[in-house]
Amino acid sequence: MMNTAIFKYAIDLFAVLFLALGIKGLSKVRSARAANQLAALAMGLALLGVFIDFLGSDAISFNSWIWIVFGSVIGGCLGMITAKRVPMTAMPETVALFNGCGGMSSLLVAMGVVLFLGESDSGQTTQDFVGNLSIIVSVFVGAITFFGSIVAMAKLQGWLSTPGWTQSKLRHAFNIALSVLAFVGAAELLLGGQSGLWLLVISSGLLGIGVTLPIGGADMPVVISLLNSYSGVAAAAAGFVVQSQLLIVAGAMVGAAGLILTQVMCNGMNRSLLSVLFGGALGHSASGVGSNLSEYVNITSCSVEECALTIEAAERVVIVPGYGLAVAQAQHTLREVTRVLEAGGINVSYAIHPVAGRMPGHMNVLLAEADVPYEQLKEMDVINPDFPATDVVLVLGANDVVNPQAKNDSNSPLYGMPVLDVYEARTVFVVKRGMSAGYSGIKNDLFEMSNTSMVFGDAKKVLGDLLVQLKELGLGRKG
Repeated sequence: MMNTAIFKYAIDLFAVLFLALGIKGLSKVRSARAANQLAALAMGLALLGVFIDFLGSDAISFNSWIWIVFGSVIGGCLGMITAKRVPMTAMPETVALFNGCGGMSSLLVAMGVVLFLGESDSGQTTQDFVGNLSIIVSVFVGAITFFGSIVAMAKLQGWLSTPGWTQSKLRHAFNIALSVLAFVGAAELLLGGQSGLWLLVISSGLLGIGVTLPIGGADMPVVISLLNSYSGVAAAAAGFVVQSQLLIVAGAMVGAAGLILTQVMCNGMNRSLLSVLFGGALGHSASGVGSNLSEYVNITSCSVEECALTIEAAERVVIVPGYGLAVAQAQHTLREVTRVLEAGGINVSYAIHPVAGRMPGHMNVLLAEADVPYEQLKEMDVINPDFPATDVVLVLGANDVVNPQAKNDSNSPLYGMPVLDVYEARTVFVVKRGMSAGYSGIKNDLFEMSNTSMVFGDAKKVLGDLLVQLKELGLGRKG
């Protein structure tokens, strides 16, 4: 037994170490693939540690082993199938779903301890104060995470819209009432009664729905990051419930990383976390700006041929990817275009806004899929000083993150939000299907500027035509 325990602790230690290294490696595109594999290895070691721990327990029956193995195999297969089949455009919804699964796991663990285990393996009863407090946190945060993540996934997928009643201040009274009910259930459970469990579960689940439902698409990157943090907190609490040091450490790391990322997203959008959670949708707040701003004047459009001629004469080109690029699945065609530009001696780089796309790092992953060199990806603070010396900026499906209203119009809902200063370049080409607004729901002043030309069409088709034109100009044969 002693050797088994030592071996189990050693495995848990390596699992924590690999998970920490995996999280750190995910911060860079170049190391992200290996970091993801390292984190997967950490989870495999954690599962192995659980099996070893159960080998020395007489409380685990044969039927229990069947459920453990069956659940591990089915869960692993579903995760592998999901990872292989989900398109890049649906990655935000997938992340939200995974966050919800983490929350539900912690919720079920805590509920299982309350409903089915009178005593833990260490002899401590579920009436223990610290144990019950951990159960309350796990249930409360886990339920909010699961139901909030399902709502976020449904809204991102387009299955669920924001109901009008959620934009009224009555929603705050509704959420406060649910919080009070959750507190009552938690107090009952803390005092040793199981009757408060279902009240806590139901009120917490409804609270997760009530908080997430009013949040608009513009704030969804923040919501995804916050739900990721919640799932880590719930996991850490579940670790205290089942007395697993590995789960406590892993959950704490995920919770802290998610909270830091949430703050980064808030800074990138010039939004406070309180305004995201309790202020409703950003697009809704913009609706009062005025209907006259919804119509554009002095729009200049050009053909792909004109765009190619301008790019052919450029020395420096900056690409600004947005969600439209992901929707069109045009990242590989874009990479072919940039290869031609590079062969012609043109300096190419990519300007990456922190909240471009529908989740943190969405554009980085999209471009990495097309084998774009990591060195060409420039963060906003790095690339912004270079725009005045840039000959051509090619905006592909981005909208709010390049809107100069954020710096020039104090009445704009975007005012103060850090944006890419593409309007300072000599020439800007914006590839869009039409003149629809971004997630903020407001007009983009960039489209009316004298150095901006619109290239209307699907991003993949436009880039494909641009590639043909550049080759006909002989650009790829220069140098």
